[in-house]
Amino acid sequence: MPEAAVYLDNNATTRLAPEALEAMLPYLGEQFGNAGSGHTLGRLSEGAVVVARERVSALLGCAPAELVFNSGGTEGINHAFRGVFEALPAKRHFVTTAVEHSAVLACVDWLRRQGAQVTILGVDAQGRLDLAALEAALTPDTAMVSVMAANNETGVRFTLEEIGGLVKARGILFHVDGTQALGKVPVDLARIPADLFNFSGHKFHGPKGVGGLFLRRGLRLRPFMIGGGQERGRRGGTENVPGLVGLGVAADLARTHLAGDSRVGPLRDRLEAFILDHIPGSTVHGAQAPRVPNTSMISFADVEGEAVLLRLDEAGICVSTGSACTTGQKEASHVLRAMGAPDALGAVRFSLSRYTTEAEVARVEAVLPGILEGLRGQGGLARRQA
Repeated sequence: MPEAAVYLDNNATTRLAPEALEAMLPYLGEQFGNAGSGHTLGRLSEGAVVVARERVSALLGCAPAELVFNSGGTEGINHAFRGVFEALPAKRHFVTTAVEHSAVLACVDWLRRQGAQVTILGVDAQGRLDLAALEAALTPDTAMVSVMAANNETGVRFTLEEIGGLVKARGILFHVDGTQALGKVPVDLARIPADLFNFSGHKFHGPKGVGGLFLRRGLRLRPFMIGGGQERGRRGGTENVPGLVGLGVAADLARTHLAGDSRVGPLRDRLEAFILDHIPGSTVHGAQAPRVPNTSMISFADVEGEAVLLRLDEAGICVSTGSACTTGQKEASHVLRAMGAPDALGAVRFSLSRYTTEAEVARVEAVLPGILEGLRGQGGLARRQA
């Protein structure tokens, strides 16, 4: 990324915290031992993984033994869905929502191919879930309810304690995709009645390719990856020691910033207020619902979101038109369609981080109105040059 670029695509991935990188370097060099080996180098790596597990568990509010390290959110989601499907053969009904991440929706398709029934619940115009509709969807055959803690496109948060209370009162397993919440808002799995909770380190300034799945004590699933006895036999494969060290440091940093850093929310709110005041035809999606403080999904009438993205990119500003996993598809976001948004094709996602500065937000404010004015003058379209 160019030095002067403004990076506002932090829901896709975050920059690696310098402290995490520094902690990782020895394990990419002289301390390269396999954590499963019994010699000194192996024991050093094993100890580093133990420390990382303690740090991440503290961020989650769970016991270290309840945490299975893996490659990230997608693997955790697959482990949750496939694991529960195999563990509960007498129950073949699953419940989720229309605004879930594409990894969840892909697992839903897989479940249906295996003969399971899936109920997909809608949301209102602000992206909120109807708890009465959820309760009505639960049956004696329901194996698991899966919801996201925070939406990757709008930042809208679901009320996990209420949802979990309804689900657990019926004796049903409760899975939470916590990928876009962990590190942005406090998460306490001692209070949230989730049985399973997945996350990715690269969403809160850890390295890519590492994450985890919380499995509440007493819940036994078959390992998603079979092989060695790593992760207490729950996930085979040699541990990514450098990545896990970085993940642990990122978790520590996230705890510190959650306790004392309140800059992100006000910066996001400032950007939203400026856009609404200075760019006619702008709509903030989910503005009336609880959201994570870094995320703003804004539609601009009479333009395509991809055109705005391209012009901002030319100005050295990195944003997204939605989830990085689906960027490039010339169709409205499935999240905004579920919310009934009329200008979904004109949507742009701005997602900040604790490294975002006032000067960077001011740069967006300086160039965005002119970009919208220019696009609307050209009929709203800007295409890539061949």
